[in-house]
Amino acid sequence: MPKIGVEQSLSDVTAALQSKGYDVVELRNEEDAKGCDCCIITGQDSNIMGISNAVTSGSVFTASGYTADEICQQVESRLQ
Repeated sequence: MPKIGVEQSLSDVTAALQSKGYDVVELRNEEDAKGCDCCIITGQDSNIMGISNAVTSGSVFTASGYTADEICQQVESRLQ
């Protein structure tokens, strides 16, 4: 099963993904994202300067404005 990293404040997303059988890890820092097939973030810590370091080769999805179910659908479509 794919490994999904979820920012710790998104507990509803974590619960929804776990109910679908995904291996969910809490993202507390960039090291936690390594090895994840997909990462879900709030988007509140967006890089204002336009500089970012990629720590995962998986998809990164910003949860802002989406329900937990919509995020699950996005994860499923990105992992196919």
